[in-house]
Amino acid sequence: MDSDHATACNTKDAAFSSLLHPNRKWYNNRRLITSCAAGYDSSVVNGFQSLPQWQSAFNHPSGRTLGLLTAIQTASQTVGMFIGARYLLGLGITFAGTAAPLLISEIAYPNYRAQLTSLFNSLKYLGTIIAAWVTYGTFKFNSSWAWRLPSLFQGVPAVLQFALVLFSPESPRWLVSTGRDAQALQTLAYYHADGDEKDPLVQYEFRAIKDKIGSNHAVAASLGWKALIDTPGNRRRMYIIVAVPVFAAWSGNGLISYYLSRVLNEIGITQGSTQLLVNGLLQVWNLFWAVFASFMVERLGRRFLFLASTSLMTLFFMAQTICLAQYTKHGGVAAGQAFVCFVFLFSAAYDIAFTPLLVSYTIEILPFGLRAKGLNLFAFIYCLALVFNQYVNPIALDALGWKYFLVYVCWLAFEFIFLWFFVVETKKRTLEEIAVLFDGPMDTSDGMGQRPEA
Repeated sequence: MDSDHATACNTKDAAFSSLLHPNRKWYNNRRLITSCAAGYDSSVVNGFQSLPQWQSAFNHPSGRTLGLLTAIQTASQTVGMFIGARYLLGLGITFAGTAAPLLISEIAYPNYRAQLTSLFNSLKYLGTIIAAWVTYGTFKFNSSWAWRLPSLFQGVPAVLQFALVLFSPESPRWLVSTGRDAQALQTLAYYHADGDEKDPLVQYEFRAIKDKIGSNHAVAASLGWKALIDTPGNRRRMYIIVAVPVFAAWSGNGLISYYLSRVLNEIGITQGSTQLLVNGLLQVWNLFWAVFASFMVERLGRRFLFLASTSLMTLFFMAQTICLAQYTKHGGVAAGQAFVCFVFLFSAAYDIAFTPLLVSYTIEILPFGLRAKGLNLFAFIYCLALVFNQYVNPIALDALGWKYFLVYVCWLAFEFIFLWFFVVETKKRTLEEIAVLFDGPMDTSDGMGQRPEA
């Protein structure tokens, strides 16, 4: 039975591949839009901690207060106003960050769906680069505008998003699920065949969507949240969807993303301008590796990237811990310099999987009927993990110093073991074919826990 199914899948893959245009590249359609708002948000707070003007304005926050601050920003006069601004920014970024990758995965050309969806999260580093270098440029301002101006710039991506989203299409699968077949066909043709509705690929995709969603439309409309754990396939999806965002937030990267200034202080790099320079260079480094990995997801595969990432992170974070311990006990410039080198290597290891695959892998393993619910759950867990991580990190650094890094070394080793057993390889498959990997070839429920009536 398994060999027959494999043969059928290979035949189907070959038929589908023959419909793809060999000369069409991912950049042929320039209508795909992404944003850098989330990346700007994380980097700008990191930069603020190196600004004496910001430190003075908020009474040199540390421990619990610093954790809250990183959890109206430009107009803030007090800690309370700044925290309120951070809350509103985080709320807006969560809404935008949930909707955008779903749409990209729907309208991207099949050959490049994985790469473009991976680029969505990878290009957050454009935001971190802008934030890091704007903060570096305002460092010499002798007023509160040293941190207010970078805060003001944070609104630019949001304004662009609001203006451009008015020109964005609806999801073809959503259009079919609501009975708007003609508009769905038009959207597919616009993005996959330059408007030719009779293109063989467009017709193939349209029929596949109709067959898959049409037969399950009544079931999908009545689905509740319990459907996320109703079937063995969905439960396996949930193990991954709960674990991956936690791993993405709790891999030690939070110490670098939000508290690099604090960590650099620990190794004797205390000059604000030097800290901002290191932060700026690190963001350019991150962008390179994240974009590189985004274009390699179909060649190397998701499983390989996840396992390579966690193994290398464990190695490099262990090296960071040793360097920090040596500097704390004995001092010495060499230990501090080696620590910075391992920060860059650790960041590259993180970027080859947890930046490009964090969102794209979550989207592709969810069936259409559960995709929005699953991604919302993912975003909620990720935000909870970030809040906990951001609040705990400065407190733990104050209490434990370099020994706190040992916690992450052990945790990273656990991540590798978990991913080894649970990550499913999905390269070179359509969204519908990926569902079969979790639900099995004989499951016609589309991963929704119920079977439509014949």
